[in-house]
This record gives sequence, C-alpha cells and structure tokens, in this order.
Amino acid sequence: MENQNVRPRIGLLGLMTDGYEATFPGIMEKQKKYGESLASMYSDEVEIIFNEIGANRKSIEKIVADYNAGGIDGILIVLLAYSQGAWLLKAMQNNKLPVAVAVLQTDDVVQKDFEEFELTINQGIHGAQDNCNVLMRLGIPYQVYAGSRFSEEYHTFLVDFARACRTRSILQKMRIGTMGRMQGMGDILTDEMQLFTKLGVEICHDDLGCVHSLMEELTEDEVESVIAEDTREFQMDPKLTKESHQIAVKEYLGFKKYLENNQYDGFTAHFDMFGQDGRFRQLPLYAASKLMGEGYGYAAEGDIICAAMVRASHELSNAPAGFTEMYMMDEGSDSILFCHAGEGNYKMIDKAKKPRLIDRYLGEGGLENPPTIMFVPRKGRATLISLVSVKGERFRLVVAKGEMLEKEDLARCEMPYFFFRPDSGVKKSVEAWLKQGGTHHEVICLGDVAPRWKMLCEMLDIEYVEV
Repeated sequence: MENQNVRPRIGLLGLMTDGYEATFPGIMEKQKKYGESLASMYSDEVEIIFNEIGANRKSIEKIVADYNAGGIDGILIVLLAYSQGAWLLKAMQNNKLPVAVAVLQTDDVVQKDFEEFELTINQGIHGAQDNCNVLMRLGIPYQVYAGSRFSEEYHTFLVDFARACRTRSILQKMRIGTMGRMQGMGDILTDEMQLFTKLGVEICHDDLGCVHSLMEELTEDEVESVIAEDTREFQMDPKLTKESHQIAVKEYLGFKKYLENNQYDGFTAHFDMFGQDGRFRQLPLYAASKLMGEGYGYAAEGDIICAAMVRASHELSNAPAGFTEMYMMDEGSDSILFCHAGEGNYKMIDKAKKPRLIDRYLGEGGLENPPTIMFVPRKGRATLISLVSVKGERFRLVVAKGEMLEKEDLARCEMPYFFFRPDSGVKKSVEAWLKQGGTHHEVICLGDVAPRWKMLCEMLDIEYVEV
C-alpha cells in the first residue's frame, strides 16, 4: 500500500507565447526562472514539476503528454504572460489529469514606473480568461485561484488541489478485499462495475481461508514482536490475557499479509462469517483498528464503498481517518454520539494521550472476548463524509463539517467513541443527511477538508452536498 505521507506530484504548465521574445529579448528566460520559483514554493508538501515553458501549441501538447505519462497527479496552469487558448485545446482533449488554473502575477502591485515589459509579464489574467474559456467549452472541470502567490489562500488552494489530485490517483488503482456482506443491509449495496468505472475502485471477493492460512504460517517471533510494540504503545488492561492478545495479533498479522500479498488498499468483512467459519475465536476488531492506523481502508459488514472512502480519506486529509457510525443524538451537548462495535483509528487520539488495549465482552458473532483499542479522537475541527450510491453511475458525497468535542465521560462504553457537533446543528444536519440518503456507515476526517472533497467530486463527476 502506498504511504499517505508521499507528496502529491503536480505538473506546472507555465504558458506564454514565444512571440514575445523578439520584442523583449530574454523575456522567456526570465519567466522560466519565475516558473521555477513557483515550483519550489511549498515543496515540503507538494512536489511541483516544471522543466520548460509551453510557448506554442506543439510544446504545450508535448508537456501535457509527458505529464500524463510520467506519474503526475494533476496539472496546474499558470500564465507567465499571455498565451492563446486555442493552443491548449488539443492538449486538453488528450489529457486525463485534473486541472487547476492559478492567476499568479510576477508583481502583485502596479508600480508607477512600470513600462511595457513589466505590464507584459504581469498580463496573465487575460490569457487565463482565454484558456479557461476553452476548458469551459470543452466541458473539462477545473479549479481556479486568483491572487498573490505569497498569500495563505494560495498555499491552501495549492495543497487542497494537490491532495485531491493524489487521492484521485489512489482511487484509480484502489483494490478492496471483500469477505461477505450483511444480509438485507440496503445502503451498502452498489453496482460494482459502476464503482469501478466511476472511481477506479476494484472489488476483490475472497473468503476467510485466505487469512486463516496466513495466520497458520506466522512464527512466534512475529507475534511476540507485535505484543512488545503494543505494551509500549498502549495502556494494557490487566484483565487481558496473553493468549487472547496473541490471538488478536495473529488475526492482525494474517489480515496484514493478506492485504500486502494482494496489493489491496483495504478490506471489509461481515462479522457473522467469522463464527460460521469455525476457525476464528475472536472478531478482528483489533486487526481493523491496527490496520486503519497504518493507513488502510476498512469498513464493517461488507461495506466496500465505505472501506474505499476510509483509505481515500487518509490520503485526502494527509492525516488519520476512521470508520464510524452515528449512534444517537445528544441534546445535552447539541452533538451526535459516534461509535461502532470496537473498530476505530486510534491514531486520531491526542498525541499527549495513550490508547488503552482492553479485554471486553461482545455478544456479536458469538465468539470470545475481542481485545479492543479504546480511545477518543482529539478535539477540534473535523469533517464527516458518506459516499452514496444513488443509481447506476450516479454517486453523491454527503458532507458535514463540525467540531469534535472534548467529551470523554462514557465510563461504561467499551467501544471507541466521540461526540461530533455539526456546524448546521444536530437537527438540521441529521434531517438533511436523511433527505440526501446519507448512509449509516461514515468516515470521520480530522480538520476541515471539505474543500478538498469538493474538488475531488468535481474531478470525478460526483455530486457534492453539504448538510
């Protein structure tokens, strides 16, 4: 699985007509250096590729073709002076990468002593108009920014666009291992071919034997190494037996090897299958939590869409994201309580705190007590999302922005949980969620990453709705 800490790769398409060189000798070299300076900005977050100016139709088409063939996630168009929009047309017809246009001037302020040269290198705005008109008429979605390259708004725009582009790249080659599906659960059903066509997510149907055989091959050293790591990372419940811990670790390592061997980005499994199989003693709640903490996608009960969205959320937010579910509305705190059977991304906890690994009873599945990683995510801004399969190739992303509360008072709750206060209020948010068909499995992302989701939806032609 690709690591979510990898920087997105964006190709800078710097445009200006080469006809300016005859009038202003050296202008091309000057603006190339300006383009290089743009490429070097925020390089710790985004890798921007820029080697040459698109100075005519031929060079523009070559650059765009090279970006499409070179492992680039998206294209950022910047007008280094004026450039004819028609020169972009064929390049964009053959382009398969997301596009953004940024109006960034060499100088942010018009100086009194400016001559024609200075006005020429700053006149990218009408080139942007020409080129955006072509993109619009071609029906190509594109993001737009206009302003100073030194502003925080541009920094945010660039990183948001880059993360959305990289998430799209991840989705295009995503593979989700699937083991069963809960009978009668309607909102997780989808046309798998349409999901593959629209998002690029390939659904790979397997059975639990794939995991069990890998568990049988594990060495004692492999298991003990993870147990030693756990004792350092978690507060250990004294009631948790060594044997129970070992079983959970074997399940975790079995699933991890299953994912690695098949190059899967995540998995989903229905809990009833583990008891019916007869070879498993626990539900793999610990395994699901550990793997989400490593950046994999996961969802319960055969929900392939949500599992894919968990993986995508790690990438989009460049932070831990987790599978969750709405449990109940809480009028006392004007928030919604979220939790599930015991799976959650414990890497979302405040770094000053330590998750607990507990022994707990769970009736679902009819198996032995599953060791469970207990935690509450850190307080602060958060974004809740659900990808809805509407009909055929039509998908809708339902998004709620809000606040994760500092509320950890459920002393008898033995599942990871949190309280989320939607910006629009609990009543309005829940009613709108239901009207839009939002599913009962969701993904929680740290931070306000709604703009990134909106960009991604435009790239994938998915309806975007905030509630």
